Amino acid sequence: MFRHHARNHPRDAGAIDICIDWPRVGANFPGVQIVRSLTAMQRRARHWQRAGRRIGFVPTMGYLHAGHLSLVREARKHAGRNGIVVLSVYVNPTQFGPKEDFSKYPRDLKHDLKLCRAAGVDVVFTPGDREMYPRWGESLSSPDRKESPGSTESRPAGFSTCVVEEKLSQTMEGASRPTHFRGVTTVVAKLFNLVLPDVAVFGAKDWQQAAIIRRMTADLNFQTRIVVAPTLREPDGLAMSSRNKYLVGDLRRQATVLWCCIQVARAAVKKSRTFSAARLKIALKKLVECEPAARLDYVEFFDPETLVPAAKVTRGTHLALAVFIGKTRLIDNARL
Repeated sequence: MFRHHARNHPRDAGAIDICIDWPRVGANFPGVQIVRSLTAMQRRARHWQRAGRRIGFVPTMGYLHAGHLSLVREARKHAGRNGIVVLSVYVNPTQFGPKEDFSKYPRDLKHDLKLCRAAGVDVVFTPGDREMYPRWGESLSSPDRKESPGSTESRPAGFSTCVVEEKLSQTMEGASRPTHFRGVTTVVAKLFNLVLPDVAVFGAKDWQQAAIIRRMTADLNFQTRIVVAPTLREPDGLAMSSRNKYLVGDLRRQATVLWCCIQVARAAVKKSRTFSAARLKIALKKLVECEPAARLDYVEFFDPETLVPAAKVTRGTHLALAVFIGKTRLIDNARL
């Protein structure tokens, strides 16, 4: 969930932080208030509402980079100078599949707080798993057995309510990662209830996710406006992502094949105006396979509003793809 992406990430440059101590729970990082408690977060949000202050919200899984900071700027624009910008840092276990990288997902709260302070974030909300999902790890078959929220065997006992969008979530990421969007919509619904945002900003790199959140917000009558901000890219076209950290050596170069696929598709549409989606999928698969460590998970052409797959690709059709570069799974999308 809530991704955006970075190659020469400042935290990877070998710099040593010596001026900032790890924040205590409830402590203030200079210029940034840190909130861990769910009740404290909701209490503050209600206070801001009563005071007539607009709340802009940026939900993230942390390990922040320039892409996330562009979302913060967008949130500030909509919240206004007298509004409040809240950024959440929470690696949500329920959106990860059994064999995905939940335990290894990059985390660096100390650096995230530095970036938030520089970007003008007012509040960083960092809840814990046991607060967000009470009794999630208690097995129904064995009441005394407890497992971590990210465990493949955990069965929600005390926490048994999920939010499920049933139409837009069936293709692409939803087909490749069957429980992913259930986790995303559930955690976003919870965050909306805690932060009470007037506007929430998501990145366009997760196009399907943004469409699903927009649908959930409308269907469940959340009083939150959803804003989708443009994807930020590295100079070579790679979409900024926290997972780019995994791309070592030649894998980083090979990862640009996602951007190459987008460029090839755009060139094909520009040349012939209408192109067979099936033929173009075959061509892009071959392009991906030219890179030794690359493996195509899916490529799809669809209507950007309804996400309905397109048999014919024309200008305005949207392209999305997921590619494994070694063990790292990257996604990207663009309008053609």
